[in-house]
Amino acid sequence: MKTTISSIIIGVGLIGGAMILSNQPVGNDGAPSIDNVSIVDGKQIIDLRAKGGYEPRRTIAKAGLPTILRLDTKGTFDCSSAVRIPSLNISRNLPPSGTTEIDLGTPKVAILEGTCSMGMYPFEIDFQS
Repeated sequence: MKTTISSIIIGVGLIGGAMILSNQPVGNDGAPSIDNVSIVDGKQIIDLRAKGGYEPRRTIAKAGLPTILRLDTKGTFDCSSAVRIPSLNISRNLPPSGTTEIDLGTPKVAILEGTCSMGMYPFEIDFQS
């Protein structure tokens, strides 16, 4: 009897979890999409969290708009506290806690790749038309 009840509880939990996850928006890479792009006063703002990597790892943004990358740190002491974007010759140390804005200019259609100082934690921004 206890085994049957336990099996039912586990089954209901698994089905409920699957239903919740299936209602989440999903990006092209299969990872859940996070709404981290906004447009304020004609500028596109892309928000990333930096701690143990960058979240989200993949962002879809609009090409042709002046763009600011805003990195948020909260107790970040790992290598993601130093960000690199080689194609734009950007290398920036981030404070352990706070917000750092990096001007990305007006990107064209392309995928912009960034990483931490050691190359362990990549992220990309897919600028689309």
